[in-house]
Amino acid sequence: MTATYTLADDARFDAVRRRRMLAFIIDFTIVALLSLAVGVLVFFLGIITLGLAWLLYGGIFPVIAILYSGMTVGGEHSATVGMRAAGLVTRRESGGRPDFIQGAAHVILFYVSVSFLTPLILLVSLFNSRKRMLHDMLVGITVENALLRLT
Repeated sequence: MTATYTLADDARFDAVRRRRMLAFIIDFTIVALLSLAVGVLVFFLGIITLGLAWLLYGGIFPVIAILYSGMTVGGEHSATVGMRAAGLVTRRESGGRPDFIQGAAHVILFYVSVSFLTPLILLVSLFNSRKRMLHDMLVGITVENALLRLT
């Protein structure tokens, strides 16, 4: 059953766009720092394996981003660290919590859509009442203010 939203629920989506941008900066920084730490580990592993481990460099950031998003969005708080800092939470369209697969798919579709559409994906959120972006719609989730979430 899909949740229905009324005008009274609009407060749940106030300032979501701005907060999502702040959350992105925090989350990107966390993923970049984790990638840097793993990159140092791969460097030393590459010395031991005579350079063979250095082939892993290209997959470090994507794998960490997918695991980070999947585990945090699909986790107990239904939000990444950046989303929690910005006061946001993700929910399925039906109102339930997203799972690991939805969290991972969300970040994959985000980076794919940003790669092809650049910042134009932000424009999609201007034309719908729940301020959802393209990758939100494709995965079937909403991003809302956490403090105004009743359930």
